[in-house]
Amino acid sequence: MTPQTTFDRISDPNQNSYPTPVFLRMARSRRSRTPILIAITGLLLLILGWRSSAKLSTKPAFSTAYHLSPSSPTPYNAPTLHDDTESPLLAPPTSDDNSTAPKGLQKTNPSFHLLVPASESNPNLCKTLLSVFALAYPSPTLINYGKKFEGDGWDKGSHAGKIRGVYDYLNNKKEVKDDDMVLVIDGYDVWFQLPPVIMIKRYQQLINEANNRLRRRYGTELKHTDDGAGSEMGPKYTQTVVFGADKLCWPNGASDPACAAIPYSTLPKDAYGPLTDIDPRGFHNRPRFLNSGTVMGPVKDVRAIYQVAVEKVEKDHRGTLGDQFVFAEIYGEQEYQRETQRLSSQGTGGRWYEWLSNALGASDSPLAANQTINNMTVIPGRRYEFGIGLDYTSEMFQTLTHSADDIRFLTYNDSSIFPEIMEQYPNVKAFATIPPMDIQYAHGPLWYSSPGNRSSDLKDGILLPHSDKLDDLPERLDWFEVPLATNLYAGTIPSLLHINGDKSPLDDWWSSMWYHPYGRALVRRFIRSTQTLQAARAAAAGGQTWWDMRGGRGGVWTDSGTWMSWGEVCKATEEEVFQDGKGKWGKEEGSRKVTNSFGMVVIADEDDDE
Repeated sequence: MTPQTTFDRISDPNQNSYPTPVFLRMARSRRSRTPILIAITGLLLLILGWRSSAKLSTKPAFSTAYHLSPSSPTPYNAPTLHDDTESPLLAPPTSDDNSTAPKGLQKTNPSFHLLVPASESNPNLCKTLLSVFALAYPSPTLINYGKKFEGDGWDKGSHAGKIRGVYDYLNNKKEVKDDDMVLVIDGYDVWFQLPPVIMIKRYQQLINEANNRLRRRYGTELKHTDDGAGSEMGPKYTQTVVFGADKLCWPNGASDPACAAIPYSTLPKDAYGPLTDIDPRGFHNRPRFLNSGTVMGPVKDVRAIYQVAVEKVEKDHRGTLGDQFVFAEIYGEQEYQRETQRLSSQGTGGRWYEWLSNALGASDSPLAANQTINNMTVIPGRRYEFGIGLDYTSEMFQTLTHSADDIRFLTYNDSSIFPEIMEQYPNVKAFATIPPMDIQYAHGPLWYSSPGNRSSDLKDGILLPHSDKLDDLPERLDWFEVPLATNLYAGTIPSLLHINGDKSPLDDWWSSMWYHPYGRALVRRFIRSTQTLQAARAAAAGGQTWWDMRGGRGGVWTDSGTWMSWGEVCKATEEEVFQDGKGKWGKEEGSRKVTNSFGMVVIADEDDDE
């Protein structure tokens, strides 16, 4: 098939075209336009006011009984978490075996996978890994680690390789199941700030809210039941996958659906003051454009997106501008199809309302905006619906391109800073002076790295012996007492930061992250664990300590199945990562060789380190 380089046709060639109503033809004439607009402007304003108030007063009512056709994304009800109880995603496995190996364990609950495309190690990757360990996220799987890219183009094919690498891993049926959750992040510029239990809760909340919006906008339709024996009414579209959101569309063309056909942000229309959404530099625009550096959703639905991305890169040759272009194009095509079908299926009254609201600049349809949109070619049989949506409020994913000035690190028990912020940010309407409830009810920041083991006897099988010099941590630390990156305009404390665009925060902001003063101790504490039956069982559990059947603690897996410890991956990065002046990893208190109970060298002799 000849590669397509432009969008050159309208939505569906089989869609019937509707004749323009007589009153619309009259309204388009110069003589009739003015009196008609004057006569109906008042009525329209009343209608628009009623619709706006109705939207504000609507209570979310997410249904857990969505039934979608096989071509639509699978609905995913994120686990409900209550206080300290574990959800199905976090539940432990069952065991009928008293052996010390995890082979007798059966993990029936879904797993949570963290995939990190990274072909080589450097201090920035190790900063990401430190944030993973400090908050007890799943042991990361490095995609394409050790792989050399020698292709053509500005990136030598690494971006296309990233798409293929993630897709291949998601097809690994041994390690990954359809109903598992997966989080894919860029490897060299992402820092976690809040624990995974909050990330999961926010994913669930975002999905609930998005599906309510989709149901109100696009309505319902008759769908097949799961068993295929019948049909029932269900929402026309649902969302299951969340990407990060940017303020500017790049590198796609401004007239492509990826930039011009996507929904508006859910933030208030004046969130950034009078320049909201009209700032040519982008700093005062609401985030609404897809960023491919962070994505979370059910494995089955994320894999479907990556499958199309692979086809676009390898068959249609659409990957020369990188993975950002490809995923944004997939999202733009989805949204163009949704909106085009909505508009073309309207009756006379609906089309009249759309025309009039567009004439008055009040339409909420991106296709009605006064800009050129390149129409897209619809290929019969090709799937365009993927359940993709964005995190407009940055509760999960905070991108920093044109957004770094939106962020301040706030310590919430210090109220003296709030008047200064209100003075420096006059367009900020109001922001919370205390963290949201999900943070208030969470365990303290230091809880997630585990209590550790204070034994210093190497015969105990300790991965790292306890050291009073290296492992000193506060007895208690509260979220109110640590600096938290806060989006002042959205009023949110993001679960992670994605330092895309200007890379200077990778150096300038690192010391502001709450775990920075405790970095070495947190990594050591996270690694330290006894090798008992309890630990073996935990290695096969989900839960907040171990997330999948492979186990592993304080290191990474590669997509080839190799386990690498922190010392292997992050060798010689101490000065840039820990910044504590305590020396090389494992050599802080002299040179010695330490092996764990499996015979693996954890700390090598000085001669072996050179």
